[in-house]
Amino acid sequence: MPSVKIPPVLRKHTGDQTAVDVAGSNVGEVLNALVAEYPDTQDQLFSGEGELNRFVNVYLNDEDVRVLDGLETAVSDSDTVMILPAMAGGRG
Repeated sequence: MPSVKIPPVLRKHTGDQTAVDVAGSNVGEVLNALVAEYPDTQDQLFSGEGELNRFVNVYLNDEDVRVLDGLETAVSDSDTVMILPAMAGGRG
């Protein structure tokens, strides 16, 4: 099964796990399987319309899925999906 690396901000919703193995043949299926197993991640990952939140970056083996096929990007059992919430801040 593909492994999903969980960022610190989401770990409280996954029992403090740093990675979770979930089934799926593409990135969208993997993320939806994560939400099915850990429902509290839903609002952090997806908008009310079911689209990936714009402040969430997703990588497949260190490659941004936006430059691949987005949520339709195929994954294999040996792949790693990494969720990286966008950071904002700095001095105004």
